[in-house]
Amino acid sequence: MAQADTESKPADQDALVADIDRTRAELAATIDAISDRVSPKKNARRVLDQVRERVAQIDPVIAGGAAAVAVGVVVLVLWRRRKR
Repeated sequence: MAQADTESKPADQDALVADIDRTRAELAATIDAISDRVSPKKNARRVLDQVRERVAQIDPVIAGGAAAVAVGVVVLVLWRRRKR
């Protein structure tokens, strides 16, 4: 009976090796995904990308008006400080 087990093992070993390789690749992908999620640099980049997307979605007229108001406030503050 030992010979029958030895003869059938190579096919089973090939399947086992293939399964181990597949599991190893999945584990590597999982580790890469985890390290990507906890990376401060990549988190900052993702947040910046989200802000850029939101800003791009804002109506240009509203964005222009908000920028004009901000510039106006800065000019007013500087003008008042200069008067003193």
